[in-house]
Amino acid sequence: MPNSGLIDEQTSGVYVISITPFSEDGSIDFKSVDSLVEFFLEKRVTGITILGMMGEANKLSANESREFVKHVLKRVNGRVPVIAGVTDAGLANLVNLSRFSMDEGCAGVMVAPATGLNTDQKLYDYYAQVIEHLGSNIPLCYQDYPQSTGVSLSVECFNRMISDFPQLVMLKHEDCPGLEKLTKVRDSAEKQGLRRVSVLTGNGGLYLPQELHRGADGAMTGFAYPEMLTEVVSLHANAETEHAEDLYDAYLPLVRYEQQPGYGLAVRKEVLRRRGAVTCALSRAPGPVLSRKGHEELDHLTERLDSRLKELE
Repeated sequence: MPNSGLIDEQTSGVYVISITPFSEDGSIDFKSVDSLVEFFLEKRVTGITILGMMGEANKLSANESREFVKHVLKRVNGRVPVIAGVTDAGLANLVNLSRFSMDEGCAGVMVAPATGLNTDQKLYDYYAQVIEHLGSNIPLCYQDYPQSTGVSLSVECFNRMISDFPQLVMLKHEDCPGLEKLTKVRDSAEKQGLRRVSVLTGNGGLYLPQELHRGADGAMTGFAYPEMLTEVVSLHANAETEHAEDLYDAYLPLVRYEQQPGYGLAVRKEVLRRRGAVTCALSRAPGPVLSRKGHEELDHLTERLDSRLKELE
């Protein structure tokens, strides 16, 4: 399978977090996988990240995860890099999926910490073990999402990892509140003469303009309007920051609405369905379902977005 290059410390742009499309019967809808990939590429994403938390990776069997990886890579066909989320409670499962994904053509893997790592030393030791088993040729992205994992990463621990683990090339930063942490990551690395790793931010783009100002290289997140993410990151890179924030502001009500904990995935999938990216908005059980009122609110928000975008033309 063609590989468009591995992720590294210079990786930037927008790596959109992909949903996993399902059919009404709950099986993976591979036809919608194809249309979703084309939708993302049409919106000019830099890369695609699959099997993330919002991709419902924990609801897939090992065989389904492999089939999904294989199918996405075949459809992408080397046009953009693809990162695979490989987080798993079992180290053997994590390593096996990582090696499979890389052999199929992925550009790197993303790993969130296991639960219960309540000290810096435990966290460091866990990633030391992961990296030892992965080997030196698999680039790694650390997913820092304590709201879900319950594991907090200190800047001191992360800097120690940067010093000791050359394979660690990227931070998916979505600690919240996390703006000051992002600044500390950048400033402390510079003061200590450490590698400057890639930082891509998550949380649905909720703080994207401020994160870019504080040194983020782009975003690794999902949003039903990925063109907003790509355009804001591009405008910011070209020093058109006011234009970037004007555009971002138009989408902010929907960004916020999609960020409802435990409910936002239903919103994202429904908007993607309405936009023709997928056929069905189903989340696997147990999963969120939009109510009638939710559909009405979404109608109102999308209508207002359309009006606002026309004003910005």
